[in-house]
Amino acid sequence: MIELKPFERSHFPQLINWVQSPAFLLQWAGSSFQYPLDDEQLNKYKQDPTILAYSVYQKGTSKVIGHISLARIDQTNKSARIGRVLVGDPIVRGQGIGELMVNEILRIAFEELKLHRVSLGVFDFNLTAIACYEKVGFKKEGLLRDTCKFEDEYWSLWEMSMLEHEWSKIGSDDKG
Repeated sequence: MIELKPFERSHFPQLINWVQSPAFLLQWAGSSFQYPLDDEQLNKYKQDPTILAYSVYQKGTSKVIGHISLARIDQTNKSARIGRVLVGDPIVRGQGIGELMVNEILRIAFEELKLHRVSLGVFDFNLTAIACYEKVGFKKEGLLRDTCKFEDEYWSLWEMSMLEHEWSKIGSDDKG
């Protein structure tokens, strides 16, 4: 149903179009970008050798429907961090696309890169994303309270992770 392909310069306008507010940008990418998102910031992001950034396509089409990345890839400790998860096309939201995206990036992390641990952070008010990550198999490790300030409020962040043996168990459960 989906396919991950490398994030390309030609995808910049679509991603910029999806990020319509400072609050949305902060929720999607943390403090690594400044609003408004622009080509210059995305070009630096795309060229960062420590990040594998992907556009998400509806399988069998040329339609980009989302974005996801794997960053902080550490081969010494066999770990990485999922980030910038976005089901951008509102037409496909609520159809399990986020779950498919996360499963595919986990397959890359555990099966291709042979990692041991994959983590992510999600703001505590993003209940849809938290439910998606838990459904895939992520475990909550702890709540970082008031970790980010936006305007006059503080946002708290759940740290979540999955270990290699948890991914292997999910894969074997699906097979049999």
